[in-house]
Amino acid sequence: MSTTELQRRIQNSKNLEFGTIFNEAIELFKKVWVQGLITLLLNMILAIPFAMIIYIPLIFMGYFDAYGSGYDPYSQNSQPDASPLAIAVMLVLYVCVMAAMSIIGVGLKTAFYRICKLKDLEEMGKEDYFYFFKKQYIGKTIQLGLAYAGITLIATLLCFFPVIYVIVPLSFIFVIYAFNPEKSVSEIIKLSFDLGNKKWLISFGLLWVSGFLAGIIGMLMCFVGIYVTTSFTFLPPYLIYKEVIGFEDEPLQIENEKF
Repeated sequence: MSTTELQRRIQNSKNLEFGTIFNEAIELFKKVWVQGLITLLLNMILAIPFAMIIYIPLIFMGYFDAYGSGYDPYSQNSQPDASPLAIAVMLVLYVCVMAAMSIIGVGLKTAFYRICKLKDLEEMGKEDYFYFFKKQYIGKTIQLGLAYAGITLIATLLCFFPVIYVIVPLSFIFVIYAFNPEKSVSEIIKLSFDLGNKKWLISFGLLWVSGFLAGIIGMLMCFVGIYVTTSFTFLPPYLIYKEVIGFEDEPLQIENEKF
């Protein structure tokens, strides 16, 4: 589907019913909660090595500050010295780790949406969680991950309200990429903002309500349940995309595609 056709469908889209989308999200969640849990666990497991890049230097820095520079932990007037170079290095490491985790998140969450389509439309295919880490997509996944992290960082630095705005368009990056992987990075981002702006209010409402309910139900399940319910918040963007743009006639051929 061409970019022009996608934009035309977005601009000419019908009004969506909040209740209808929310009920569809509940029904779809019943089909994909296991896949959502796997996606979240994979994200956490893959993020651990990158998190260690930050925590291990912090541990050594704390040790040397405490025992290698005359620091007395029992003295109220003694404070460990923080080297400007060490702070700069840790800042660079932090940015790199956040970028890496963003790339992992983009790849896994985008693959989750393809799996959602398989379950939703009862299509045959392989549940490939690493689909967008394949050779033909890894470059674009990295670029989108960096773009996602960059836009989020800029919105955060511009204070709170820009973050509230961009959270909706950014939520569509994954689903646009999932079903239009042939598009360029700039086209995917532009289409995401087009769709996010067109359906901003209902999207924000669905994201907020689904996130609130997922958090409450997860806490009632002894907090561990939050890992199960988190994927419920991923479903509104998929269903809005499905109603506004829809899918091409041919089913996803995940099983037979070449690596």
